[in-house]
Amino acid sequence: MSPSPSSTGGPAPRFAVVGVPGNRRVALFQDAVRAAGLPPARVVPWLDVLRGEAAFRPGETVRMDSPGEDAEVERLLRAVGDPARVEGTALWYARFTSAVRAVARTAAASGAVLVDDPGDVAVLFDKRLCHAVLEGAQVPVPASPTSGAAAPEVRDWADVRARMAAHGMPRAFVKLAHGSSASGVLAVETAGPGRVRATTSVERDTAGRLFNSLRVRRCTTEREVAAIVDALAPDGLHIERWLPKATQRGRAADLRVVVVAGRATHAVVRTSHSPMTNLHLGGERGSLDDVRAAVEAAGGSWAETLAVCERAAACFPNTLCVGVDLLPATGWRRFAVGEVNAFGDLLPRLTGLPGSGAEGLDTYGAQVAAVLNRARNHRATAIC
Repeated sequence: MSPSPSSTGGPAPRFAVVGVPGNRRVALFQDAVRAAGLPPARVVPWLDVLRGEAAFRPGETVRMDSPGEDAEVERLLRAVGDPARVEGTALWYARFTSAVRAVARTAAASGAVLVDDPGDVAVLFDKRLCHAVLEGAQVPVPASPTSGAAAPEVRDWADVRARMAAHGMPRAFVKLAHGSSASGVLAVETAGPGRVRATTSVERDTAGRLFNSLRVRRCTTEREVAAIVDALAPDGLHIERWLPKATQRGRAADLRVVVVAGRATHAVVRTSHSPMTNLHLGGERGSLDDVRAAVEAAGGSWAETLAVCERAAACFPNTLCVGVDLLPATGWRRFAVGEVNAFGDLLPRLTGLPGSGAEGLDTYGAQVAAVLNRARNHRATAIC
């Protein structure tokens, strides 16, 4: 249960959330604010930010949420008319990170407090930069020939094949550097000249345009794979070794672990018959109890498993909440971090892990409680 405002010994925080009005993320956060006995969060639309019209109030605690699921926001960020289009992520990244910096400047000038750091957000939305930060902190990650700002640009499919061959990667994930929700991801397998196949949710029309689909399909010719990769490459690509994952009930499994204020608070198992376990692509929730049992049967520690996620989140200390994609190796003994997500907390109806301090709270309730705890600790320190 989150602390009541009166238990913090002073005025309750007043929240503002930068998001899409009416969006389910904003609605769930409002539910958490209300459950904590606080006034409703003031919603600042991303459209206002992009038009230079956003304003904050002194003392507000400002939380940024995803700008997704708004066609006009998407058009302004990516300059595409159809939100299902894959292309345009490099432009999206440039405009979105500029908007995030604008939020930070406006909040600071108004005397508001931001719980998401613009620098962290810029790294989190560039898989190449994020990989290098995690690797530098000795967080286990899949090997990558595109890690870091100094890595050579991947210009086309020929470059992808050359990097995979040079680094001994017959199987690799090829991802948009600024993609999310598995957009533009290909799980590529090679077996000699001309023997290539890829699993992806990308569909290509007769004009060569790329679209996201809810259907995971397999490309079975190198020509088809090359056409997709060549179309994606101008937006920036990231390549990672495809690690064989542990299974649960015959399905590949991984975990999304939410870390709030440095502590792993929520976890969900995602399973799939395809290499992509995203729930919107047909993935299903698995059993967390079975995962814990498998880890312990393999001689591992569940606490140490969560600690890997907390180490990944610690690379972004000025951001309140991140979602960590944790990849279990075959046998459930070793883990690697696939990605760290700035907006990885959309896990409706999932309550906190035992011993996490977020028992009975969803991911949004845990964030509200963390802000209340910080306010309480700040006042206690000031009094001392």
